[in-house]
Amino acid sequence: MKRNAPFYWLFIAILLFKSVVSFGQTQDPVRFSVTMANPGNHTFHVVMEYKTGPHETSILKMPAWSPGYYQIMDFADGVANFVAKDEEGKTLEFKKKGKNAWQIEKGKAKVVKVAYDVITSREFVGTSFLDAEHGYIIPASVCLYPENEIKRPAEIAIKPIDNWKNVATGLDLIPGKDFTYTAPDFDILYDSPILIGNLEELPAFEVKGIPHRFIGYKMGDFDRVGFMQDLKKMVEEASAVIGDIPYKHYTFLAIGPGRGGIEHLNSTAVSFGGAELGDPAGKIRLLSFLTHEYFHHYNVKRIRPVELGPFNYDRGSKTNLLWVSEGLTVYYEYPILDRAGLMTEAEMLTAFKSLILSLETQPGRLYQSLAQASAETWSDGPSGRVNDEFNKTISYYIKGPIVGLFLDFKIRHETKNKKSLDDVMRTLYEEFYQKQQRGFTEAEFRKVCEKIAGTSLDEIFHYVYTTKELDYVKYFNYAGLDIDVKPKQVSGAYLGVKTKLQNDSLIVTSVDWDSPAWKAGVRRGNVVLDVDGVTASNQNISYLFAEKKAGDKLHLNLIKNDTKISIPVVLGTKSERSFDIKPVANPDKLQAAILKDWGR
Repeated sequence: MKRNAPFYWLFIAILLFKSVVSFGQTQDPVRFSVTMANPGNHTFHVVMEYKTGPHETSILKMPAWSPGYYQIMDFADGVANFVAKDEEGKTLEFKKKGKNAWQIEKGKAKVVKVAYDVITSREFVGTSFLDAEHGYIIPASVCLYPENEIKRPAEIAIKPIDNWKNVATGLDLIPGKDFTYTAPDFDILYDSPILIGNLEELPAFEVKGIPHRFIGYKMGDFDRVGFMQDLKKMVEEASAVIGDIPYKHYTFLAIGPGRGGIEHLNSTAVSFGGAELGDPAGKIRLLSFLTHEYFHHYNVKRIRPVELGPFNYDRGSKTNLLWVSEGLTVYYEYPILDRAGLMTEAEMLTAFKSLILSLETQPGRLYQSLAQASAETWSDGPSGRVNDEFNKTISYYIKGPIVGLFLDFKIRHETKNKKSLDDVMRTLYEEFYQKQQRGFTEAEFRKVCEKIAGTSLDEIFHYVYTTKELDYVKYFNYAGLDIDVKPKQVSGAYLGVKTKLQNDSLIVTSVDWDSPAWKAGVRRGNVVLDVDGVTASNQNISYLFAEKKAGDKLHLNLIKNDTKISIPVVLGTKSERSFDIKPVANPDKLQAAILKDWGR
């Protein structure tokens, strides 16, 4: 078709003008105001205002989950009293679409203003919560986003009640505006929790000129100066693994004890009770926990599987590589603390022994691979299906760090201790985060590992994708370590149940898989009435067969499924492996070098 040139270019100019106008509109920030007039009602009130384009409808959505906790949370269920209006205050019609969307019939309105309540009920690091003393906001559970505009900037103003003085978050404060913060897009907003109340801030420190803050709610009694000195040592060693600090500031949010922890881009929200620091074992647990969440700002937030960004906020983002994101982060807790002088080599070895015992005493290791555990966390939960009667799942938090140790020792062995897992992490950070600005695939992760190692890593990746039993002796030996894997018979007769007293009833709390009790049909939740006619009245029922030996039979009288039954059980013997780990007596030069450089 022959074009009329003047008309054609006029038409193009109009299109370009409309595009610029439209683009300008979509770049106006979405603004939120969050109030809490009566915190005792556990309800945040949210007002959201945004400019919109010429389309007649506007769809707002609430994420179904928040990155860092790989479970569908259905945050939209907490939204109530939804109202939409235009710039003149005229009420706009809307309808709910699916579980997490609201379609607003906006007509010619240029600005949409919605108001709604968010009702909170659970004190947990992955959910927003409000009570009479403090507030905690997971923005993904409070802030709606315009559909297909996740990259639009956002502002959020927090308006605490009058006697609450503090707001803490990793978001940047807008100068001149109290408690009003900006995010370049909704991904950043959703990755920035907010703590509100009368909070305490510990003495800040700097690493490479970058400020690190620790702000918390009801932190308890502890040596604040000493704790922050330890935390600084940890941050220095963790950041030294990668050699770069990618944020302008970092904030630890202590949200109270017993609520878990979730990593974020330049902050972390953690359970914290300072009293735990007074006990040596408790101190290591708490510092390990903080190391884990801090190191995540590298490993998962920036060094990440390709599936973990851009996120699918409706359905979640499934990946086979959570064993890398979570498992290797658990692994790094211990060498980082050792390098910082906050954990001894013996304590490191004890930590790995505990992980191995946890894995080897669960049947799930025979049924589910690491890759499967990673992908199936959305249905199984982060620790596997722990409530199943027969648990055929594993936790990537347990097997992942063990395979991470194998991988580290293998690389050190093959390269004569010139390379390590640190080199893998730095390469992933530089190549995919810094240069390509994306995540890595499974094939790319393996390729980097094998390039650093200079050899095939078939066996390591068999441990990832199959249920092949782990060769502990081989891999610990690379570092001059001996691990005791020989089964040893435990003295006395073996039944295989644990019990607890509850309302004058003795309840079976667990049954060892493949034990005599398991084979006889005893299951968790059964009520023990008596053993061979002797009433069971102690939390530990082993006293009832203390004089018996393997091969003897006893009768357990139980209530099972509301029915009284008698189950004969032939007692057996129990064998255990200690998995004690200790240095070999005469390591060769390479073994000694690997063990020395592994930690400090």
